[in-house]
Amino acid sequence: MDTIRGCLNGRNRLLCGQTEDGITDQFIPMGLSLSRWLQSRTKAHVPSLSAFNSLAVPMSSRLNVILNDSPVPPGHSCSRWSSVHCSPHFLLSADREEVMRLPVELSSDGVRAEKGLKDGLHVWEVTWKPNQRGSHAVLGLSRQSCPLQASGYNVLVGADSQSWGWELQSNHLWHDGQSQGTYPEKSWRYYSKAEAFPPWSSQLVTPGREVPDVPLTIPEHILMVLDADAGTIGFIVDGHFLGVAFKDLPRGVELFPAVSSVRGGACIRLRYLNGAISEPPALMALCILLIRHRVGLQRKNHMDKLCLPPALQHYLLSSH
Repeated sequence: MDTIRGCLNGRNRLLCGQTEDGITDQFIPMGLSLSRWLQSRTKAHVPSLSAFNSLAVPMSSRLNVILNDSPVPPGHSCSRWSSVHCSPHFLLSADREEVMRLPVELSSDGVRAEKGLKDGLHVWEVTWKPNQRGSHAVLGLSRQSCPLQASGYNVLVGADSQSWGWELQSNHLWHDGQSQGTYPEKSWRYYSKAEAFPPWSSQLVTPGREVPDVPLTIPEHILMVLDADAGTIGFIVDGHFLGVAFKDLPRGVELFPAVSSVRGGACIRLRYLNGAISEPPALMALCILLIRHRVGLQRKNHMDKLCLPPALQHYLLSSH
């Protein structure tokens, strides 16, 4: 309870325009002040066993609020694959939220979402089982003119200047037909004889040698984050935000989630989770996020100890 009181007292100082050092800034809006303070205080508590734990970067308070809010109901128009902008080697489900690639040899096939977005911050979940990817499994964004079928086995999303793709098998980023490096960015590392190799590493490495990190296995569920206002794409894996993958995307044009595959039987599901316009997060949303963070995952056992109206307690417990 002392932690909650301290948290709220700190919030009150910010609402009055006062910083942690007691310096008053009359020109910082109270919502922006709380957003900055929240971003500096909130850190995700994630399991240390994940291969992505050490690669995570802090999320903005705006993205935190979107992820903390309840997802939009199923069937949203942004969750559907396009039946027009789709390779003929893909079959769409009845609700058009899932596609399956037919077992066609020597063909690279792509599909993009039915609806594109050109402003705001948006998050999609893409479900794609690792054993259904094969080579050249690519996830990303495209404009309307991205090619969706080609002969042979190639990267499609990222093959031209109108698309940006993350190849999941090799962790490489592709744009305009060129590799843009790996994502998340990995550097050379020296392994000593006494050091245990990470459990997710599948490459045989001689101890005492400097070797490049092997590609990470990307799990089944991936969150793709488009900040159309900033012109960036990023991804969240295992609850870890891996930072910006692509920047300097064109502004004010529609961008569509897109995938390409060469694996027969690959099933790929798209789900739009949430989004926000370019305005700063609402003050109420920031306060709710801060209280949830301070109370922790066991908030059901502690919510009645807070001096809050029953309606607000119910909101804190029932929301995502």
